[in-house]
Amino acid sequence: MTEASVNALDVVDLDVAYRVRARDRQVLRGVSFSIAKGESYGLVGESGCGKSTVAFTIVRYLARNGRIRNGRVLIEGRDLLTLSKAELREMRSRSVSMVYQDPGRALNPSIRVGRQLAEAFELLGARRKEARERAEAMLRKVQIADPGSVMDRYPHQLSGGMQQRVVIAMALAPDPTLLILDEPTTGLDATVEAEVLELVSSLRQEFGASVLFISDNLGVIAKMCDRVGVLYAGTLVEEGPAKVLFDDPRHPYTVGLLRCIPRAGMRKNRGRLDSIPGFLPLPGADLPGCVFAERCPLADDRCRTEPPPAFRLNGRTSRCFYHERAQQVPRHTPEELAPQPCDRAAAPVLRAQGVSKTFRQGIHQIHALTGVSVELWPGETLGLVGESGSGKTTFARVLLGITKPDADSLLELDDHQLPGTTAKRSSDDIRAIQIVFQNPDQALNQRHAVKRIVGRALERLAGLHGRKRDDRLIELTRSVRVADRYLSVRPASLSGGLKQRVAIARAFAGNPRIVVCDEPTSALDVSVQAAILNLLGELQRDQQTSYIFISHDLGVVRYLSDRIAVLYLGRLMEVGEAERVFAGPHHPYTEALLSAVPTIDGEE
Repeated sequence: MTEASVNALDVVDLDVAYRVRARDRQVLRGVSFSIAKGESYGLVGESGCGKSTVAFTIVRYLARNGRIRNGRVLIEGRDLLTLSKAELREMRSRSVSMVYQDPGRALNPSIRVGRQLAEAFELLGARRKEARERAEAMLRKVQIADPGSVMDRYPHQLSGGMQQRVVIAMALAPDPTLLILDEPTTGLDATVEAEVLELVSSLRQEFGASVLFISDNLGVIAKMCDRVGVLYAGTLVEEGPAKVLFDDPRHPYTVGLLRCIPRAGMRKNRGRLDSIPGFLPLPGADLPGCVFAERCPLADDRCRTEPPPAFRLNGRTSRCFYHERAQQVPRHTPEELAPQPCDRAAAPVLRAQGVSKTFRQGIHQIHALTGVSVELWPGETLGLVGESGSGKTTFARVLLGITKPDADSLLELDDHQLPGTTAKRSSDDIRAIQIVFQNPDQALNQRHAVKRIVGRALERLAGLHGRKRDDRLIELTRSVRVADRYLSVRPASLSGGLKQRVAIARAFAGNPRIVVCDEPTSALDVSVQAAILNLLGELQRDQQTSYIFISHDLGVVRYLSDRIAVLYLGRLMEVGEAERVFAGPHHPYTEALLSAVPTIDGEE
């Protein structure tokens, strides 16, 4: 093998299993791919497909019960799986770097940022003074404006975007051959995400590093990657150039993923999103044929008994016997929705006038909200967008009565004024406004079964008991597609999508007038996200519930919202019909926010 032909990374026929209860449970099945020098390679798939396991195997950071049963991992031609501990440490310190999803957890909270970054250079042989100078210079390279000040801060004193820049600076310190990015922009605002992605692109050019980019966000992958691999149940089912793969997918799973995404022009009143039926097979499941067969409408007996080879199709591969018919997969979700149009001639269900909230920190006053005025009609969805710190969650908390607004604020529900806190609100007022949180794990009591969680909400919000409560519980859980068999199950045993459905059922227990949806799909896979968005649309159609929908994902906001409200530093910058705001925003901040969003269509 000549020097010119050596790839930055070669993963060859990789099999990985986790030892659980004295049994090996296979999680990667013969995964093979290569990343050329200077190339960016994207790895996509639902949670549990094995993406992070691939990353941890490459750097040999598998959990104790993880075992590599077969295969090779070559960095510039050297097989990591044959290296001694000393050689592996040397390889990690100089050739491979990894940026994790949560930068807050990657940084030591008790050590100042400058000391942590300088240590990376000291490990490379620099003296302490030189290491600090190089650390400060690296912070400038990652576009931190005041590196001297940042060096003296602790991680918690930095924003999420700043923390991620510091982690990227640490990863680039050794000038690595391969940079692994594992969901590096999850949880970041659209504008901060755009800045981090632009930073990674420019540094990739400057340092000449190859990149393995792992993400559930197909828009980000389309923007950042030259080639893409689609992973399902530990198997690479499709691979090819990013644009070709997204424009012309040749595996039913890839087709399903793309159909789940609300693309430009898709709206709830023009049809529902499609979703992928069924669930991922459990780790270690016996899969004698195609790994996707149980969820694939094209599957036949051959697919269930014979594993398809990697068919080569002009520079791309697909593990599907019927790859030429992949795009003919029928929809799982019926397209028509026929929502009820919002009646603006009626009185608004909510009127907020001059809502302000000032927090006091010592002698300082922090204006979280300043004079926000919006109206919400029955059956309408108002999308609330803006960067972190813009006041979205504060407004939601004020509306729910969790946070008391300033004295001159006015909130009206139907025809009466809402008291500032829940302690002063009537039970009818509390029942009328409910919330669905971002993380159902934290929102649901893990000690109670689904029946108890929803049943308590029916008792407290609807005043139902005994047989009436039980009948309504069955009706409500079935309406959100939670099967009766899950009623006796605790949340820990449910998938993320089922947990969020239980949270939605609890929110609708008292037939609310308004439901605040605070990032309800951000922690979900795209298929589950599509099902939840469809569910919210159906419930709104059937019950004329109004939504205040808060999300960083502007594609989701555009799909579900009738109107958009844009917040910046606690002030309302723009309010208008969703299509008009997205088609031609009237405020420069809205324009900046919308232009920062990457899409699989290549539009920004």
